[in-house]
Amino acid sequence: MALMEDLEKLRDDMLSAISQAATSDALEEVRISVLGKKGSLTSVLRGMRDIPPEERPIIGKLSNEVRDRIEEALSQRAKQLKGAELEEKMKAGAIDISLPGRSMPIGTEHLINHIIRECSDIFAGIGYEIEGGREIETDWYNFTALNAPKDHPSRSMQDTFYIVDRSGDVSDVRGESDVLLRTQTSGTQVHVMEEKKPPIYMISPGKVYRHDVADPSHLPQFHQIEGLVVDKGITFGDLKGTLEYFIKAFFGEERKTRFRAHFFPFTEPSAEADVSCGICHGEGCRFCKHTGWVEILGCGMVDPNVFENVGIDPEVYTGFAFGVGVERLACLKYDVPDLRMLLEGDMRFLRQF
Repeated sequence: MALMEDLEKLRDDMLSAISQAATSDALEEVRISVLGKKGSLTSVLRGMRDIPPEERPIIGKLSNEVRDRIEEALSQRAKQLKGAELEEKMKAGAIDISLPGRSMPIGTEHLINHIIRECSDIFAGIGYEIEGGREIETDWYNFTALNAPKDHPSRSMQDTFYIVDRSGDVSDVRGESDVLLRTQTSGTQVHVMEEKKPPIYMISPGKVYRHDVADPSHLPQFHQIEGLVVDKGITFGDLKGTLEYFIKAFFGEERKTRFRAHFFPFTEPSAEADVSCGICHGEGCRFCKHTGWVEILGCGMVDPNVFENVGIDPEVYTGFAFGVGVERLACLKYDVPDLRMLLEGDMRFLRQF
């Protein structure tokens, strides 16, 4: 029968066309061409009215089988194309993570904190305690208890940051208040001597504030490390031995120290300690002004008046104190020419340490 042959040929042609469809749009065109109102299968089936009635069941059954086979092939191919197109779309929109990402640099300890920790470790190793302190102090702890006279220049508003401005108070011609940003960490020594009984072996690192303009050798905020020893029988020899040990432990065994007489209100006798120049090794150069020595810290024996202010008997106990600038230690150890470089946050500089 010619109609049966037409149906079988149509089936084979459409299955071939379906398998060759490369996109969903192309597959939709094939579906319309065979199953649409003007499709080829519809056109073939219109010819059933011209066949004898006894053949119609056979042709009807075959036409249903052809339709089912074509629809099944369309459905399977549609799934294949949809999956392939989805995969292509995902590839097109994917982020390439096969390359190494941009790694964040691992942070390191700032040079100032490193110096504080290094000094603290040195003194902790010989039995000193590390004491915290208050950055806001009263006039008593920052000046008076430390034997600073009322007319001392460091008390003026030109040198000290006062918390309350009393410049308009005619009762206080100096314009100062009793509360201030500490100018030295020595106030912590007073607190410790009030709270603890001798023997006392301590250091106190921390920030201090002074009314200075930032330049290569000055900062309005910097860090100090104060040291204090109070015990029976403490002599200036103990002070020298302690500081010589610290300087050699910090700078190296080859460095030498010397002490020059000086004056500080809270120590008597007082001295400034120098360390041999690390650049010329004591021969003399521009850095040490051709002296072979560089000033490093101030020190001295605690003045008896300071002991009396905190209730310690100066006839029984003696002691020594010293103070050193952390930024100065960093500059001397690592040949930093300008204190401001420590605070500018320039990573090219900071990565060196």
